[in-house]
Amino acid sequence: MRLPPRRFLHLASAAVVVQAAPEFASAQSYPDRPVRMIVPYAPGGPTDVITRLLAQRLTEHLGKQFFVENVGGGGGNIGMGRAAKAAPDGYTLLVVNPSYVINPTLYDKVPYEFEKDFDPVTLAVATTLVLTVHPSVPARTVDELVALIKAHPGRYSYASPGTGTPGHLVGEQFRLSLGLDLVHVPFNSAGLAVGASVAGHTPICFASPSPAAQQVIEGRLRGLAVTSKSRSQALPKVPTMAEAGYPNIAGDNWQAVVVPAAARHCCVPSSRDHQDHRASRHPGAVGCAGLRTSGQRARGVRPASAGRIRDLGARHPGFQYQSAVTPGEGAPAGETS
Repeated sequence: MRLPPRRFLHLASAAVVVQAAPEFASAQSYPDRPVRMIVPYAPGGPTDVITRLLAQRLTEHLGKQFFVENVGGGGGNIGMGRAAKAAPDGYTLLVVNPSYVINPTLYDKVPYEFEKDFDPVTLAVATTLVLTVHPSVPARTVDELVALIKAHPGRYSYASPGTGTPGHLVGEQFRLSLGLDLVHVPFNSAGLAVGASVAGHTPICFASPSPAAQQVIEGRLRGLAVTSKSRSQALPKVPTMAEAGYPNIAGDNWQAVVVPAAARHCCVPSSRDHQDHRASRHPGAVGCAGLRTSGQRARGVRPASAGRIRDLGARHPGFQYQSAVTPGEGAPAGETS
């Protein structure tokens, strides 16, 4: 049996969560050379983490190297633009988050059209965001933090993984809905944003648990709340925003795999794709422990469509605040998401 690269990638990406991948992969002539996986952010954030896990599993199961190339900058636009110009041969993959859908509504011009330049492969994982503060901040609850910011307008700033990222949108949701005088400082990755918060330079941070959880566990940051409907497995002691009394402050993050647009007739998942999606839920899935410890939840290998990805971005609770976001605001100090 021989499948087009894009159909194969949809099934092979199950390697991050299922043990059955080697049997299927052995029948393929693809890949016959290394495969590049572009992360449009600097190292250290959740998109980088899941991509490295994917690359490791795919390399192990398929016998050819899948390597990660971090292309940060421009809120992810630079890396996404580079991937859009790559040959549609299956040897360049792009791993994206909601900024992939949100950026075209936020920036006057972006170097890609996600519904034209890319074919979606799969929605891979979902994760939450966590509101953290430096231990020097005299607030142990969200209520105390809100009161502190209101008592000292303009004194405090919050870090996000970059303009237009889920951390930024939820941060703006927090700031605008509560009428807070809070300065946004965008970075080029979640790792850099969390690092600045650990150092005390930007005392408040909205980021994913993958770079933040260990800092909270070791006491370098204080976790006040997560923005998902349920608590994070990585930070079970940290309440949800709803539990903290702010149910309208909400938002998840997710990562999807897309490829440069190829022949459209090769992009419709078959019934076998859905069978592999069900298999990916099996308790024996590989890689799940790594996902849990980084605060990510496997979505399974489900067929993705451009429309579904667009709708996921548009339904992000922070999306309604994107009109208040100004690209390039603050001083980008580094960028990962």
